[in-house]
Amino acid sequence: MSQKDEFHNIDNPDDGLFRELTAGVTTRIFSGEQAMLSVVTLAPHARGTLHHHPEEQWGVLLDGSAIRVQGDEEIPVKKGDFWRTPGNVPHTMRAGPDGARVLDIFSPPRPEYKKAGSGFGTT
Repeated sequence: MSQKDEFHNIDNPDDGLFRELTAGVTTRIFSGEQAMLSVVTLAPHARGTLHHHPEEQWGVLLDGSAIRVQGDEEIPVKKGDFWRTPGNVPHTMRAGPDGARVLDIFSPPRPEYKKAGSGFGTT
């Protein structure tokens, strides 16, 4: 494998494995052996589906604003904020009026995100 295959651009809409999570929420996925990155784009006021999975997840709000729902809490987040979601904790995101873009990091990689498709996978 060429090392060029290991380089990507977070702003290139054609880079990565595309997945539609729900109406107004899409992601581009980049999977490695021990970790997986997911660049999630939420349209203005779009909301994800409350879900959980066994993998640990970190998130970074790259653009926009949102409400992070994690467990029983709703926490406003702004550009630059980041958070950790332990495995099996229910969570989702609601975008603000300008939408949002989030970088999610999973460890280990989520098996259901290794293929194109739709949905959040585990609920």
